[in-house]
Amino acid sequence: MAEIKYDIIKNFGFLSESSKQWTKEVNLISWNGREPKYDIRDWAPDHEKMGKGVTLSKDELRILRDILNQMEI
Repeated sequence: MAEIKYDIIKNFGFLSESSKQWTKEVNLISWNGREPKYDIRDWAPDHEKMGKGVTLSKDELRILRDILNQMEI
């Protein structure tokens, strides 16, 4: 399996923390040297390991924001 390279450009905050101290974070990340995208996923405390997540373009993030704003929570 090819090595995945990433650079966390900006951390916007975390959504939760697991009992293993992994945090679900919202970040702006450059994957394999590409243009940064918005990303939500679980991270180990040292950011050396990550869980599955979702990566969104700026347009997709705006659409998600609009959907969330319309929801009654």
